Amino acid sequence: MRVLVTGASGFVGRSLVPLLINNKYDVSVCTRRKITLPFSDKVETFLVPDIGPNTNWTEALSGIDAVVHLAGKAHFSNSNLFEEKAAYELINVAGTEQLARSAAKAGVKKFIFISTVKVMGEKTLDIPYTETQLPNPIGNYAKSKLAGEASLLRISNELSMNVVILRPPLLYGPGVKANMLNLIKLCQLSMPLPFAAVQNQRSFLYVGNLADAIMVCLVNTKANGQTYFVCDGDDLSTPTLIRRICFALNKPVLLFSAPNFLLRLIGKLIGKSLVVERLLENLQVNDQKLRRQLGWTPPFNMIQGLDMMTAWYKTKRRS
Repeated sequence: MRVLVTGASGFVGRSLVPLLINNKYDVSVCTRRKITLPFSDKVETFLVPDIGPNTNWTEALSGIDAVVHLAGKAHFSNSNLFEEKAAYELINVAGTEQLARSAAKAGVKKFIFISTVKVMGEKTLDIPYTETQLPNPIGNYAKSKLAGEASLLRISNELSMNVVILRPPLLYGPGVKANMLNLIKLCQLSMPLPFAAVQNQRSFLYVGNLADAIMVCLVNTKANGQTYFVCDGDDLSTPTLIRRICFALNKPVLLFSAPNFLLRLIGKLIGKSLVVERLLENLQVNDQKLRRQLGWTPPFNMIQGLDMMTAWYKTKRRS
């Protein structure tokens, strides 16, 4: 099977592409700029500077059996909400639709799209999200990913290409960025953190487990036309996550209690309300549909995943 991976130089791509190569797939990759990757000599590389409604995918899709679409826009630094909405829609909606239509017309048999748990909302209340619940995206990013999902399902019906949608929760692993990386840095500094009394539960996904789930979806025909949540299956509270990261870093755990209302107030004052909410609220997914239908089990547990992530971080700090 020949597989095209978009966003191959990103966080997920750097785990997925080597896994596919090691399992004897023929792999082509798309990157935005010319860079040397650890697997560059084992893949065919196509430069695709911009993903949008007019992107020409003809050369990259030639001879391709399946596409794994990792590329997309996840962050926007401009505070202008109108421009933010337009940027997300350009890449995550129109860009995804252009790639999918081009793939179907090129004879691609399967298209795997990496969406996000955020299409369901920002938090769970009593039970984890399942695939039978109605989406409730909040914010332009989540809305654009749900619209991307809808465009793929529509194209699948029109042009008879098998589509699989995966909705991961918070990803972690070597090369992680954003909030998880900031949390590792705080643990490394042995800073006292005010989350000892937090009693939330959140689902996580090690990037190597996501790569494995993608590979299973490539070969298992039962995945065709399906949408799946995927996670490690080891939901944690914020203080438990901090303890595990500190243990992996061989650092002392320095936690103290502060009331949630005070943490929210501080978050508001420093402009970090969303970050604080993610440390306090529940966000769980149930991935039993994936495990039951495809027989999938994650190859790595969370302890192993955190060990590999912190080992990468230690190496990064020394370099």
